[in-house]
Amino acid sequence: HVQLVESGGGLVQPGGSLRLSCAASGFTFSNYCMDWFRQIPGKERERVARIYTPSGAAYYSSSVKGRFTIAQDNARDTLHLQMNNLEPEDTAMYYCAGRSATSGTDCNLMHDYEFTDWGQGTQVTVS
Repeated sequence: HVQLVESGGGLVQPGGSLRLSCAASGFTFSNYCMDWFRQIPGKERERVARIYTPSGAAYYSSSVKGRFTIAQDNARDTLHLQMNNLEPEDTAMYYCAGRSATSGTDCNLMHDYEFTDWGQGTQVTVS
């Protein structure tokens, strides 16, 4: 069965960096649409980054563009999120999610609710 396990969260000072990881199993990681989401209690979930693993094409929300980098390691079936210049507003629970996609366009147009596979999350606190 599909399993996604996030790690790498923690407490960091403003301006610092963290690297999140998402270990994937149970599906063909190299042919998937993978997202990083974040959620603060009481607020809507926000997609921060997306990658189409066959091509490596990546997309970012405006709130993190230029500071966060999504990357894939196909040899280890692992998704990463490098977060630099962190701000207190980045404090949230971060989740990875995945969904099979037929093309980069299909991945780019995918709605958040279409993602069927989710990890348990890792907490990031910037303070």
